[in-house]
Amino acid sequence: MFDKLRPLHDKILVKRLEDNPKTTGGLYIPASATDNKAQQATVIATGNGKVLTDGSVLPLTIKVGDTVFIGKYTGTDAGNDYLIVREEEILGVIEKTV
Repeated sequence: MFDKLRPLHDKILVKRLEDNPKTTGGLYIPASATDNKAQQATVIATGNGKVLTDGSVLPLTIKVGDTVFIGKYTGTDAGNDYLIVREEEILGVIEKTV
């Protein structure tokens, strides 16, 4: 859907990962029964970096393909589980373990 959307400056386009909560008995809880939003997302696209007051650009540390942890109510909704967030709104990068 957002193949050609390039976020500006320190903005990042992310897609929330599916959050399928399951009870201890193995039953899945439908999303309509909860108000929980997935807090993990995949980075789809990034801007060039934050523009500082002296005009220089501070590059982003987040890369396309990173899995990140975000707040429940972070960012601007871009439809279909896509959000645009600032780099400073990202709480952490989820490292893949081997």
